[in-house]
Amino acid sequence: MIRQNIKVAVDAVVFGYKDKILNVLLIRRNIDPYKDSWALPGGLVLENENLEQAVERELKEETNVTVDYLEQLYSFGDLGRDPRNRVVSITYFALVKPEHHDIKADTDAKDVAWFDVQDLPELAFDHAKILKKAKKRLQNKLTYEPIGFDLLENKFLFSDLEKLYMTILEKEIDRRNFRKKILGFGILKELDEKVSEGRGRPANLFQFNKNQYFKSKEEGFFFDIK
Repeated sequence: MIRQNIKVAVDAVVFGYKDKILNVLLIRRNIDPYKDSWALPGGLVLENENLEQAVERELKEETNVTVDYLEQLYSFGDLGRDPRNRVVSITYFALVKPEHHDIKADTDAKDVAWFDVQDLPELAFDHAKILKKAKKRLQNKLTYEPIGFDLLENKFLFSDLEKLYMTILEKEIDRRNFRKKILGFGILKELDEKVSEGRGRPANLFQFNKNQYFKSKEEGFFFDIK
Protein backbone atom coordinates (compact mmCIF):
# COMPACT_ATOMS: atom_id res chain seq x y z
CA MET A 1 0.00 0.00 0.00
CA ILE A 2 1.31 3.42 -0.97
CA ARG A 3 1.18 5.96 1.83
CA GLN A 4 1.28 9.69 1.22
CA ASN A 5 1.85 12.54 3.60
CA ILE A 6 1.79 15.44 1.19
CA LYS A 7 0.43 18.82 2.19
CA VAL A 8 -1.13 21.29 -0.25
CA ALA A 9 -0.41 25.00 0.03
CA VAL A 10 -1.21 28.13 -1.95
CA ASP A 11 1.08 31.11 -2.55
CA ALA A 12 0.23 34.42 -4.20
CA VAL A 13 2.32 36.78 -6.30
CA VAL A 14 0.51 40.12 -6.05
CA PHE A 15 1.74 42.73 -8.50
CA GLY A 16 1.02 46.43 -8.15
CA TYR A 17 2.09 49.39 -10.30
CA LYS A 18 2.79 52.76 -8.72
CA ASP A 19 5.02 55.73 -9.59
CA LYS A 20 6.18 53.96 -12.77
CA ILE A 21 7.46 50.99 -10.74
CA LEU A 22 6.25 47.38 -10.84
CA ASN A 23 5.97 46.18 -7.24
CA VAL A 24 5.27 42.86 -5.58
CA LEU A 25 3.66 42.36 -2.17
CA LEU A 26 5.78 40.48 0.38
CA ILE A 27 5.37 39.47 4.01
CA ARG A 28 8.01 39.09 6.71
CA ARG A 29 7.52 35.68 8.28
CA ASN A 30 6.75 35.49 11.98
CA ILE A 31 7.40 31.76 12.38
CA ASP A 32 10.06 29.19 11.55
CA PRO A 33 11.34 28.12 9.14
CA TYR A 34 12.78 31.30 7.63
CA LYS A 35 11.55 33.41 10.54
CA ASP A 36 12.09 37.14 9.83
CA SER A 37 12.69 36.43 6.12
CA TRP A 38 10.58 37.96 3.38
CA ALA A 39 8.25 35.67 1.47
CA LEU A 40 5.17 35.55 -0.70
CA PRO A 41 1.83 35.51 1.13
CA GLY A 42 0.38 32.03 1.41
CA GLY A 43 -0.21 28.96 3.55
CA LEU A 44 -1.77 25.53 3.75
CA VAL A 45 -5.18 24.78 2.26
CA LEU A 46 -7.78 23.92 4.89
CA GLU A 47 -9.95 20.80 4.69
CA ASN A 48 -13.15 22.75 4.03
CA GLU A 49 -12.03 25.17 1.30
CA ASN A 50 -11.08 25.08 -2.35
CA LEU A 51 -7.86 26.53 -3.72
CA GLU A 52 -9.26 29.96 -4.63
CA GLN A 53 -10.86 30.32 -1.21
CA ALA A 54 -7.57 29.37 0.42
CA VAL A 55 -5.45 31.93 -1.44
CA GLU A 56 -8.04 34.68 -0.91
CA ARG A 57 -8.17 33.87 2.82
CA GLU A 58 -4.39 33.85 3.18
CA LEU A 59 -4.11 37.18 1.40
CA LYS A 60 -6.75 38.73 3.60
CA GLU A 61 -5.28 37.31 6.83
CA GLU A 62 -1.63 38.10 6.12
CA THR A 63 -1.85 41.34 4.12
CA ASN A 64 -5.43 42.67 4.39
CA VAL A 65 -5.60 42.69 0.57
CA THR A 66 -8.66 41.61 -1.42
CA VAL A 67 -7.98 40.97 -5.10
CA ASP A 68 -10.18 41.34 -8.16
CA TYR A 69 -7.89 39.72 -10.74
CA LEU A 70 -6.57 36.32 -9.65
CA GLU A 71 -5.15 33.67 -11.96
CA GLN A 72 -3.60 30.28 -11.28
CA LEU A 73 0.07 30.35 -12.21
CA TYR A 74 1.86 27.03 -11.71
CA SER A 75 2.41 24.12 -9.31
CA PHE A 76 5.67 23.85 -7.41
CA GLY A 77 6.47 20.52 -5.75
CA ASP A 78 10.23 19.97 -5.70
CA LEU A 79 11.50 17.75 -2.93
CA GLY A 80 12.86 19.75 -0.01
CA ARG A 81 11.19 23.03 -0.95
CA ASP A 82 9.85 23.15 2.61
CA PRO A 83 12.12 21.75 5.37
CA ARG A 84 9.13 20.78 7.54
CA ASN A 85 7.09 18.54 5.25
CA ARG A 86 6.55 17.49 1.66
CA VAL A 87 4.52 20.48 0.41
CA VAL A 88 3.10 21.10 -3.03
CA SER A 89 2.22 24.74 -3.64
CA ILE A 90 -0.43 25.83 -6.11
CA THR A 91 0.57 29.38 -6.95
CA TYR A 92 -1.47 32.32 -8.20
CA PHE A 93 -0.75 35.79 -9.45
CA ALA A 94 -2.90 38.86 -8.94
CA LEU A 95 -2.97 42.46 -10.13
CA VAL A 96 -4.01 45.31 -7.82
CA LYS A 97 -3.71 49.07 -7.48
CA PRO A 98 -1.54 49.56 -4.34
CA GLU A 99 -3.07 52.91 -3.42
CA HIS A 100 -6.49 51.25 -3.12
CA HIS A 101 -5.35 48.85 -0.39
CA ASP A 102 -4.50 49.44 3.25
CA ILE A 103 -1.97 46.65 3.78
CA LYS A 104 -1.64 45.23 7.28
CA ALA A 105 0.25 42.19 8.57
CA ASP A 106 -1.47 39.56 10.70
CA THR A 107 -1.44 35.81 11.60
CA ASP A 108 1.89 34.32 10.39
CA ALA A 109 3.16 37.66 9.06
CA LYS A 110 5.22 40.07 11.16
CA ASP A 111 5.24 42.76 8.48
CA VAL A 112 4.00 43.39 4.96
CA ALA A 113 5.36 45.76 2.31
CA TRP A 114 5.56 46.54 -1.39
CA PHE A 115 8.93 45.92 -3.05
CA ASP A 116 10.24 47.03 -6.42
CA VAL A 117 10.65 43.82 -8.47
CA GLN A 118 14.06 45.14 -9.50
CA ASP A 119 15.22 45.51 -5.89
CA LEU A 120 14.11 42.50 -3.86
CA PRO A 121 15.35 41.05 -0.56
CA GLU A 122 16.38 37.41 -0.35
CA LEU A 123 13.18 35.34 -0.33
CA ALA A 124 12.27 32.28 1.76
CA PHE A 125 11.66 28.79 0.35
CA ASP A 126 11.62 28.72 -3.48
CA HIS A 127 9.71 31.99 -3.68
CA ALA A 128 12.32 33.68 -5.88
CA LYS A 129 11.69 30.93 -8.43
CA ILE A 130 7.91 31.41 -8.14
CA LEU A 131 8.22 35.17 -8.55
CA LYS A 132 10.40 34.76 -11.64
CA LYS A 133 7.75 32.51 -13.18
CA ALA A 134 4.99 34.99 -12.36
CA LYS A 135 6.88 37.93 -13.80
CA LYS A 136 7.43 36.05 -17.06
CA ARG A 137 3.73 35.16 -17.22
CA LEU A 138 2.79 38.80 -16.68
CA GLN A 139 5.16 39.97 -19.42
CA ASN A 140 3.84 37.40 -21.89
CA LYS A 141 0.19 37.95 -21.10
CA LEU A 142 0.53 41.71 -21.41
CA THR A 143 1.12 41.25 -25.15
CA TYR A 144 -2.04 39.25 -25.88
CA GLU A 145 -4.58 40.36 -23.27
CA PRO A 146 -5.31 43.90 -21.96
CA ILE A 147 -4.59 43.06 -18.32
CA GLY A 148 -2.39 46.16 -18.00
CA PHE A 149 -5.50 48.27 -17.48
CA ASP A 150 -6.03 46.46 -14.16
CA LEU A 151 -2.89 48.21 -12.92
CA LEU A 152 -3.83 51.73 -14.03
CA GLU A 153 -6.32 54.17 -12.59
CA ASN A 154 -9.79 54.27 -14.14
CA LYS A 155 -8.78 57.42 -16.05
CA PHE A 156 -5.23 57.71 -17.36
CA LEU A 157 -3.00 59.52 -19.79
CA PHE A 158 -1.93 57.55 -22.83
CA SER A 159 1.67 58.17 -21.77
CA ASP A 160 0.89 56.32 -18.52
CA LEU A 161 -0.08 53.26 -20.56
CA GLU A 162 3.13 53.51 -22.58
CA LYS A 163 5.24 53.75 -19.42
CA LEU A 164 3.47 50.78 -17.87
CA TYR A 165 4.25 48.58 -20.88
CA MET A 166 7.87 49.69 -21.00
CA THR A 167 8.28 49.11 -17.26
CA ILE A 168 6.80 45.60 -17.24
CA LEU A 169 8.32 44.46 -20.55
CA GLU A 170 11.64 46.03 -19.50
CA LYS A 171 12.31 47.51 -22.92
CA GLU A 172 11.59 50.56 -25.03
CA ILE A 173 8.62 50.52 -27.39
CA ASP A 174 7.94 52.30 -30.65
CA ARG A 175 5.57 54.86 -29.17
CA ARG A 176 4.04 55.94 -32.48
CA ASN A 177 3.22 52.38 -33.57
CA PHE A 178 2.08 51.44 -30.09
CA ARG A 179 -0.38 54.34 -29.97
CA LYS A 180 -1.67 53.62 -33.47
CA LYS A 181 -2.21 49.95 -32.68
CA ILE A 182 -3.86 50.44 -29.28
CA LEU A 183 -6.22 53.13 -30.53
CA GLY A 184 -7.00 51.03 -33.60
CA PHE A 185 -8.41 48.29 -31.38
CA GLY A 186 -11.34 50.55 -30.47
CA ILE A 187 -11.27 49.56 -26.81
CA LEU A 188 -10.16 52.94 -25.41
CA LYS A 189 -12.48 55.87 -24.87
CA GLU A 190 -10.89 59.30 -25.18
CA LEU A 191 -12.44 61.57 -22.57
CA ASP A 192 -13.16 65.27 -22.80
CA GLU A 193 -10.90 65.80 -19.79
CA LYS A 194 -7.37 67.14 -19.95
CA VAL A 195 -4.41 66.95 -17.59
CA SER A 196 -1.15 68.88 -17.80
CA GLU A 197 1.73 66.57 -18.62
CA GLY A 198 5.04 68.14 -17.70
CA ARG A 199 5.87 71.26 -19.68
CA GLY A 200 3.81 70.24 -22.69
CA ARG A 201 0.26 71.24 -23.41
CA PRO A 202 -2.56 69.44 -21.55
CA ALA A 203 -3.35 65.93 -22.83
CA ASN A 204 -6.65 64.07 -22.90
CA LEU A 205 -7.42 61.32 -20.43
CA PHE A 206 -8.45 57.86 -21.61
CA GLN A 207 -10.60 55.07 -20.20
CA PHE A 208 -10.58 51.35 -20.94
CA ASN A 209 -13.92 50.27 -22.43
CA LYS A 210 -14.21 46.81 -20.93
CA ASN A 211 -17.68 46.16 -22.37
CA GLN A 212 -16.49 46.98 -25.88
CA TYR A 213 -13.46 44.72 -25.42
CA PHE A 214 -15.56 41.69 -24.45
CA LYS A 215 -18.07 42.41 -27.21
CA SER A 216 -15.27 42.60 -29.78
CA LYS A 217 -13.68 39.45 -28.36
CA GLU A 218 -16.92 37.54 -28.91
CA GLU A 219 -16.84 38.72 -32.52
CA GLY A 220 -13.34 37.31 -33.01
CA PHE A 221 -11.17 40.27 -32.05
CA PHE A 222 -7.66 39.34 -30.89
CA PHE A 223 -5.61 41.69 -28.75
CA ASP A 224 -2.00 41.54 -29.94
CA ILE A 225 0.72 44.17 -29.49
CA LYS A 226 3.77 42.09 -30.42
